[in-house]
Amino acid sequence: MVSAAGRIVCADELDWKLPARSSDVHKMLINFYQCAPGLLHVYGEQQWSAPIASGSHQVQTMIICPCTMGSLSAIACGSSDNLINRAADVMIKEGRKLIMVPREAPFSAIHLENMLKLARIGVCILPPNPGFYFKPTQLSDIVDFVVARILDQADIDHQLMPRWGE
Repeated sequence: MVSAAGRIVCADELDWKLPARSSDVHKMLINFYQCAPGLLHVYGEQQWSAPIASGSHQVQTMIICPCTMGSLSAIACGSSDNLINRAADVMIKEGRKLIMVPREAPFSAIHLENMLKLARIGVCILPPNPGFYFKPTQLSDIVDFVVARILDQADIDHQLMPRWGE
């Protein structure tokens, strides 16, 4: 799922001009990542019929990355005004893993209160704070560090970083 704000971020920061239709975004990402079409699903922001909008769909983990404070606030308040917020609400109500990677910094007291509210009900709040003890030499090392932390929280095996002590 890509929100309207996410489309702007993709254009500004990645130079990705995402197509308007989710099926076209799907094709673009399949080509970019060179993966099998069934491994990637793209849903529109208002696609209420998407399987992830229902608790009967067995998604075990949801990652919102990056997560704006607007989305975080809406989810903390139970507002389901788009598919991202609805899917997050489903994860919370079903007791499943929800990982949110906040985008903004610094955090205001309102941001922190919303994060605390979500953390108290089991949501993982994972700010993208890299460690530097592994002596990164390029920007991709720092990105990999953050992605590895996210994948660890999602119980997804990876080889991005050596484990502490390895």
